[in-house]
Amino acid sequence: MRVGVVVPCHHEKRWAGLTVAVGSALAQRPAPAEVVVVVDHNEPLYQRACRELSGVTVLRNGCPERGVSGNRNTGVFHLDTPVVALLDDDGYAHPGWLAGLTAPLADPAVCGTGGAIRPAWRSGRPGWVPDEFLWAWGGSYTGLPTTTAPVRNVWAGSMAVRRDVFAKVDGFRVGFGKVGDRSRPEDTDLCLRMTEASGGRWMYVPDALIDHPVPADKATLRYFLIRCYNEGRGKVALARLHRNPTSLHSERAYLRRTLPAGVARGLGEAVRGRGAGAARAAAILVGTAAAAYGGLVETAVVR
Repeated sequence: MRVGVVVPCHHEKRWAGLTVAVGSALAQRPAPAEVVVVVDHNEPLYQRACRELSGVTVLRNGCPERGVSGNRNTGVFHLDTPVVALLDDDGYAHPGWLAGLTAPLADPAVCGTGGAIRPAWRSGRPGWVPDEFLWAWGGSYTGLPTTTAPVRNVWAGSMAVRRDVFAKVDGFRVGFGKVGDRSRPEDTDLCLRMTEASGGRWMYVPDALIDHPVPADKATLRYFLIRCYNEGRGKVALARLHRNPTSLHSERAYLRRTLPAGVARGLGEAVRGRGAGAARAAAILVGTAAAAYGGLVETAVVR
């Protein structure tokens, strides 16, 4: 199966990470048919990438709007491979990542896959960070399958799609994704639309692993609360686009089962005098509250 890889990028400060991401993509075995680096409206970065990155195709974002959605679309639509994998510009793909992502696509009923994302804490992981909220730092979290299994959606930082289905829905929804500090779940939106268009399903592949760095300035309670708030706003915006009552089914299950279990586990650890269990339980509660507040704000904004 021929597979291309797209690595979107936007800022020179992430250059070191970009070179790591590109190197890890090129090192995959079997090797990708083509690796495409797409630069988001940053001409100096585009010129540097053309000069210094070898073995890849470098493109400018073909969408007039800034944003990672148009950046990714440019790369995917450039490729002619039946399967395209996406890797963020600060991700390191472990050996076997690409093979793991593409294996479930041998089943024609699978329209896309996603891999596990492991946060790489640059200043050490704070003890109060709960496993249930690792998504706030771009990581896979407690509640996801531990073996390859169907899921509603995966994450664009480590994703593989059937190009024909991706094209059928016109790719990522431009204007809905991440631009600057604004965050919207453009990857979940894509997964829902591709599922609806194809009748196919998505598979989560824990063994297809990438590392995603978490700098020191993001390992803070302030960052966590802002991220949760933005996630709450984003999920309400997503529900507005997808009127299907099952569109937020995964979130409801997460709220009903995963988070209460996490609070109980943290409090149990605290009672037994083990580590920062009470702090993790508290973080789950305040993170949930921040997300709920974001949802209320987003609801109020459109009224």
